[in-house]
Amino acid sequence: MARSRSTSAARRTLIWLGVLFAVLTAALAGGVVSSQAGWAPKLALDLEGGTQMILAPKVQGAGDQISAEQLNQAVEIIRQRVDGSGVAEAEISTQSGRNVVVSLPGVPDTKTRNLIQASANMEFRPVLVSAAGSAVPKESRTPKDQLPNPTAKPKNASDENWVTAALYQEFEAKECLDPAAATETKTDDPAKPLVACEPDTGTKYILGPVEVPGTDISSASFGQVRGNQGQSLNQWAVNIEFNSEGTAAFKSVTERLFGMTGAQNQFAIVLDGQVISAPTTNAVIPDGKPQITGSFTEDSARVLSEQLKYGALPISFQIQSEQQISATLGAEQLKMGLLAGVIGLVLVAAYSFFQYRLLALVTIGSLVVAGVLTYLAIALLGWTENYRLSLAGVAGLIVAIGQTADSFIVYFERIRDELREGRGLISAVDNGWKRAKRTVLASKAVNLLAAVVLYFVSVGNVRGFAFTLGLTAVADLIVVFLFTHPVMVLLARTKFFGQGHRFSGLDPRLLGAVPLYRGAGRIRQPSEAQPKARSKNAGAAAEAVRRQTIAERKAEQQREASAVGRGADKESN
Repeated sequence: MARSRSTSAARRTLIWLGVLFAVLTAALAGGVVSSQAGWAPKLALDLEGGTQMILAPKVQGAGDQISAEQLNQAVEIIRQRVDGSGVAEAEISTQSGRNVVVSLPGVPDTKTRNLIQASANMEFRPVLVSAAGSAVPKESRTPKDQLPNPTAKPKNASDENWVTAALYQEFEAKECLDPAAATETKTDDPAKPLVACEPDTGTKYILGPVEVPGTDISSASFGQVRGNQGQSLNQWAVNIEFNSEGTAAFKSVTERLFGMTGAQNQFAIVLDGQVISAPTTNAVIPDGKPQITGSFTEDSARVLSEQLKYGALPISFQIQSEQQISATLGAEQLKMGLLAGVIGLVLVAAYSFFQYRLLALVTIGSLVVAGVLTYLAIALLGWTENYRLSLAGVAGLIVAIGQTADSFIVYFERIRDELREGRGLISAVDNGWKRAKRTVLASKAVNLLAAVVLYFVSVGNVRGFAFTLGLTAVADLIVVFLFTHPVMVLLARTKFFGQGHRFSGLDPRLLGAVPLYRGAGRIRQPSEAQPKARSKNAGAAAEAVRRQTIAERKAEQQREASAVGRGADKESN
């Protein structure tokens, strides 16, 4: 009955593996049908080519001198922003100590290009006036004698005395519904008011001076709003956390804005002279952790959080030039890498047939399943997370072939050890799995830990190598647990493997099983075996003795001593 349950469990496990493959394939097929994904994985810059942008830095309120520290900080922040947008394997570097070169795989979309251009100055300003984004016709504009005429010095950043006649005329003439005008970037003076557009809503604003600089942001994230009981309200929000200086400044701002009405209750988040969000103030925020809610989708909340997360660059940038570049390594290197992988697979298969006879078919089948699972995962990640496969990633996949085969070897050797101890194949598979899975889990835990550490401490192509190494380790665990072991459970019930055919790789005689059973309760001693059989089993028996643990050797010695004692008693009788 127990054996029947084991067989049923193995079959159910294989069915679940089939369901997993079906779900992954259906998901990828859905992306292909909707023209959002492809069956082939996305390739990185070194294999596909892409777009190169040269960014020219500009210092606000200073000369043209750019320090090395400023430029290095700019490179790091741009790298974080590009990686945060999901563009994998991007290359970002400095050129002649003056410009920043950004190389992206493929053709970057508008969102990614705007994100790179927006890597400049971020500010928090109070709103003084807001209106629809279209320019007011000249005949309908406010007469000169009715334009604002401040008579006192502004008391704070929300004081309407900041609005002068010239500023209001600029506001009325501003056209924010024209995409070119609305997305125009410019450098502004943080100590003076600003006329700006919010391209997403087509609204235009007159904003007061800067009260909180973007550099005071410690972190930003997005997620769904939770109710008092922790339940999701199906509403997306952006969460900001300020440092100590920003917390104090933002508390003062919200204390003032919370008591105001209309547009003056709002504060605007400005990036490169454009308003990216202008939320209202619904409460005083004393802890420096405001939450922005509204008609966010998951994508829009993610974009805003990425724009906020890295604060402000110390310098602003303009795209000086943009051009398409060819693959730095190209298809020939990819072919060579794939050829190396095929050679590795052939060598593993040849060794498996030499060492394990037809049991090698399980190894080959497991490698095929692991390869298909990894391929589907990489293709899906290319669609959902914009992951791109680089030559370093291909190298990680090739290295993983040997690591994946190690798991099967550990399992098979445990089974053969059990056979050498005289157990039947069904029992050997069960006991061998109990011993092997601990070793496999420990091995893959080490591989995963190394891959995770390498991924987070490295940049560029090395991260691609680490990612594929970790991905294949996870795939290996899935295959060993959901394919290799269930298949061995089923094969142990077959005549060919169960009865230990000499070509099965599980023949107890060739493995040097001790003792060998003959008949009911009768043991055939090694001296009774034929000379030819003894010569065949000598090496295997020696290997079995060598593999014994210290405890097993002591137990064997005690059994031999007991047998010698019983023999002496029989002779004396």
